[in-house]
Amino acid sequence: MILFEGATFYTSANSLKDLPVHDGKEIAFAGRSNAGKSSAINTLTRRTKLAFTSKTPGRTQQINYFRLNSGHFIVDLPGYGYAKTPIAIRKHWETFLTQYLLTREELIGLVLIIDIRHPLKDLDVQMLELFSSTQKAVHILLTKSDKLSRQQAMVTLRQVKDFLKVNFPAVSVQLFSSSKSIGIDDANGIIQNWID
Repeated sequence: MILFEGATFYTSANSLKDLPVHDGKEIAFAGRSNAGKSSAINTLTRRTKLAFTSKTPGRTQQINYFRLNSGHFIVDLPGYGYAKTPIAIRKHWETFLTQYLLTREELIGLVLIIDIRHPLKDLDVQMLELFSSTQKAVHILLTKSDKLSRQQAMVTLRQVKDFLKVNFPAVSVQLFSSSKSIGIDDANGIIQNWID
């Protein structure tokens, strides 16, 4: 069975008490606003409008759960780093997301979405530092890789791998493009291994 088959919207959560009770495993997707997170989710699930994509950063304002045929869940986290989000809302989300990432037992791994043209910004590194403390799996998708030449993309991939080897040796990384369907099988295989 394809891991991401049959994805359907399940519920949204705005606080820890809203998180659903279920028997499945959760794979969270996180990334800076406009890094291509919703597009990556739509590409992996082969659904064009499952996760809401927008040219406006910061549109995802809650945790969105998508249930898979397997009984497991994709968890779409709000994009971080959008400057126009009001401070009170940003503080709420920082607290809620930190609690979710550090304490949610059903969560088995994090897929971190990074625009290959802007790799490893401070907030991305902070997310890696935060989640790595759980010792759960992390995999990075360098999205929009079709926006660079193949050679440029490989150079950036090598730079990110070198950084990870020194700072976060357990974290894996790959090239990904939603518009050109690059890296789908690789991502599927890695995330399937988490579940198995």
